[in-house]
Amino acid sequence: MASTEFGRMVRHFRDRVSPEAAGLPSGGHRRAAGLRREELAMLAGISVDYVTRLEQGRAANPSEQVVEALGRALRLSAAEREHLFHAAGLVPPGQGTVPAYITPSVHRMLDRLSGTPVAVSDASWTLLLANPLYTALMGERHGRDRNGAWRAFTGSDGRVRHTTQSRIALESAVVADLRAAVRRYPADQRLRQLVADLRATSDRFTELWDAGTVGHHEASRKTIDHPQVGPVTLDCDVLFVAGSDLRIMIYTAEPGSQDAERLELLAVLGTQTLLG
Repeated sequence: MASTEFGRMVRHFRDRVSPEAAGLPSGGHRRAAGLRREELAMLAGISVDYVTRLEQGRAANPSEQVVEALGRALRLSAAEREHLFHAAGLVPPGQGTVPAYITPSVHRMLDRLSGTPVAVSDASWTLLLANPLYTALMGERHGRDRNGAWRAFTGSDGRVRHTTQSRIALESAVVADLRAAVRRYPADQRLRQLVADLRATSDRFTELWDAGTVGHHEASRKTIDHPQVGPVTLDCDVLFVAGSDLRIMIYTAEPGSQDAERLELLAVLGTQTLLG
């Protein structure tokens, strides 16, 4: 019964979200005004087959991560998100866990910054949402690579060019962020597992963690080596959303520069691959 109710809710919410509201193009013939299953699957980062089985009640017990991802993709309010969790037979994450809810106002901001690479992460630096230009700039990120702390200490942040100084500053800021998050969210088991896995994987992380290293994020300039358009040097700013502990990372180019031209070209290319 619970899986059937959950599927009906997902279908209802999907039908009411227009492609424009989800930041997608609305061209082509559409039988309904809402999102297609493949569009919802893409936005939530799960397979189309799984979305189909959930809606038809053939898949039971979706994980907390799947429900959270569907809630973000469907632009649910806080009350609707809570209802979706209950329909899945889950308790919504409490105050002792890292918040992952993205407010409608933050969704609208990303929609309006379509010409600017923007990404939203939670307090553990796990990527929650990115606009298409950010994905085109940085590439698709899946699994553990969606976490910025993991990338920083495992060398999987391949496109960003670092100096020795910028690498040290990034590592210090990330360690300080994770330590603060562990203090604020003592009940978050995924956060504690991330720290444990980083300690087991990276001697550098363990060194900084045990030393009580402090640091903070500052505005910086980063060079991203893009495989199609070449190196793009951009200003990077990190904004914090009051009351939600979200981090918004925004990349901008100096107007009239070659970097601005390359960013405009990237906006046209998207994530497609150039053929020689």
